[in-house]
Amino acid sequence: MATTEVERTLNHLSRTLNLTGHVGFDSLPDQLVNKSVAQGFCFNILCVGETGIGKSTMMDTLFNTNFDSTPSSHDLQDVKLKSHTYDLKEKNVMLKMTIVDSQGFGDQLNKEDSWKAIVEYIDTQFDAYLQEELKIKRSIHNYQDRRLHACLYFIAPTGHSLKAIDLVTMKKLDSKVNVIPVIAKADTITKTELHKFKTKIMQELVTNGIKIYQFPTDDETVAETNTAMNGVLPFAIVGSNDEVKIGNKMVKARQYPWGTVQVENENHCDFVKLREMIIRTNMEDLRETTHKRHYELYRRHKLEEMGFSDSDAKSLSETYEIKRQQHVSDLQKKEEEMRQTFVIRVKEKEGELKDAEKDLHVRFDGLKKQHADEKRKLEDSKKRLEEEINAFNQRKVAAQQASTLGKKKK
Repeated sequence: MATTEVERTLNHLSRTLNLTGHVGFDSLPDQLVNKSVAQGFCFNILCVGETGIGKSTMMDTLFNTNFDSTPSSHDLQDVKLKSHTYDLKEKNVMLKMTIVDSQGFGDQLNKEDSWKAIVEYIDTQFDAYLQEELKIKRSIHNYQDRRLHACLYFIAPTGHSLKAIDLVTMKKLDSKVNVIPVIAKADTITKTELHKFKTKIMQELVTNGIKIYQFPTDDETVAETNTAMNGVLPFAIVGSNDEVKIGNKMVKARQYPWGTVQVENENHCDFVKLREMIIRTNMEDLRETTHKRHYELYRRHKLEEMGFSDSDAKSLSETYEIKRQQHVSDLQKKEEEMRQTFVIRVKEKEGELKDAEKDLHVRFDGLKKQHADEKRKLEDSKKRLEEEINAFNQRKVAAQQASTLGKKKK
C-alpha cells in the first residue's frame, strides 16, 4: 500500500473526542519554548557586496555591538568567504551568531566567476549538514548549524540600474539562500533618485526572474506589516558606529557639513524597517525557509544523484543493493579498462625496447665494421712501414760495404 493511501486510511479512522476535564497537554507550547530557550538559537548572515561598501559597519549597527572585522584590500585575486562566530545574549535568550563576509567581491578585472566561491561555500554548509543527518550515530541537536539563513546583498547607490555582476550573482543565489537586497550608503543620493532607483531595481529583478526573499503574509499577526514591508524592498540603509547628541539623547548618526543623518530615523533611511523585519519579526521564518526550502532542494538533488527516488516503490535496502551492484560493476569496468590500458602500455613499451635493441645492434655492427676497417688499415700501414725500414737497412748495408771496398782499393 502506498504511503498516501495509508495516511488517508489513518486520517479516516481518527476521531475527535471531547475532554471531560483538564489533562495538561495544553502546556506543550510552554514546554517547547522553555526547551528552545535552554538550547539557544543560531542565526547566520551572509554579506555580499563590493569592498568598502559598508558591510561590517552595517552589521555592527544592526546588532548594536562591535564585531571583529579587518578591512579588506582591493587587490585580492579571488573572492574569499571569511566567517566569524559570536555568542550574543539578550535577557535570557542565547544567540550563536555567524557573520560571513565576501572579501574581494567585485574587485577583479574579470568578474565573470565572482559568484562561484559564494555558491560553493553555501553548498559546503548544506553538504556538512546532510552528512550529519546521514550518520548512523548523529547529534543534530548539538550540531553547530552553519547553513546561511539570510543574505544581505549590498547594492552600490549609483541611482541608475543594477550592475551585471549584481544580476548574475543574485540569480545564482536566489535558489540557495534568502536574498534580501539593500541599497548601501543611501544618504549619498536624494529621495527622488532613491525612489526611482528602488523602482528600477525591482523591475530588473522581475525581468531577470530573480526571486528575492518575501516576508511571509500567512500569519495574521504580521501579515499587514510584512505586506507593507515587501513594498519597501530594497531597503535603503545607512550604518554608523558614531553617536551624536541630538536634543537630550545620543543617537547613531552620520554628520555632514550640511546636516546629520540619523540611522534610526525612518525619515532618513530604512534601517529600522530592516532591523524590524529581519531580527524582531521574521528571524524564525528565515531559519525555517532555509531548512524547508533551500536545504530541502539541495538535499533532494543530492539524494537523487545517489540513486534515491520517491517515484519507485523500492525500499532503502533495495536501493542500496542496486547502488552497490552498480558501484561494483563500475569498479570492475574500471579495473578491466585499467588492465587493458596496462597491457597496451606494456606492449608499447616492449615494442620501444625491441626497436631500441635493434638500433643498438645496428650501431654495434657498424662500430664493429668500422673497427675492423681501421684495424686493417693500421696493419697495412704497419706492413708498408716495415718494408720501407727493411729496404732502408739494405741500402744502408750496401752503402757501408761500398764505402769499405773503396777504402781498401785506395
